[in-house]
Amino acid sequence: MHESPEGRDMKIGIIGAGNIGGNLTRRFTAAGHDVHVANSRGPQTLTGLADETGATPATIEDAVRDAQVVVVTIPLKAVPNLPKGLLDTAAPDVTVIDTGNYYPQQRDGKIAGIEDEGLTESRWTERQLGHEVVKVFNGTYAADIVDKARPAGDPARVALPIAGDDTAAKQVVTALLDEIGFDAVDAGGQDESWRQQPGTPVYGLAADATAVRKALDEASPERTAEWRA
Repeated sequence: MHESPEGRDMKIGIIGAGNIGGNLTRRFTAAGHDVHVANSRGPQTLTGLADETGATPATIEDAVRDAQVVVVTIPLKAVPNLPKGLLDTAAPDVTVIDTGNYYPQQRDGKIAGIEDEGLTESRWTERQLGHEVVKVFNGTYAADIVDKARPAGDPARVALPIAGDDTAAKQVVTALLDEIGFDAVDAGGQDESWRQQPGTPVYGLAADATAVRKALDEASPERTAEWRA
């Protein structure tokens, strides 16, 4: 397990306390990490989740400060509204997890960088944040984060695809997934992360590593009409 230099469990800052953010808060606190969770409405709205889990409700800035892992789990259209230079106060080797998806018709409207420039969703997010990310949990049902967790070696253990260019960050994410009950399948670099975007075979799939790899291989880079503005 990746730990801080002092040998303590990691500080994990979670930006977004919706279904995914809430259940990641539950799982990471249960694994012993120091979780600080923030949302757009302020820490006073997070006391219930904090009381349940032992996480610390925080402002976005405080959640990120000195964090070794930061999870960004907010609507894509809200990512550019995060404070500029937000990650400058995180730990120098911070691992940033992006759980986001582009839902142009359902929520986000048209994002030109994705539709016109052809950026993958997480590559676009990297440009907004000014930091590399690891794409994971984007195709995972929130309930599955709690309900489908299994110990290592369990035949029912689910594997999740992860994509990113930073090998060390992917190792951190792989270790975190193992801690909370999931295997990881390396889906390649960020330019390959279209393989796990909405509309692909792996999106929403809860299966083992073999099935996840097969689904990634079967993906098409063509964005279908349902996932365009």
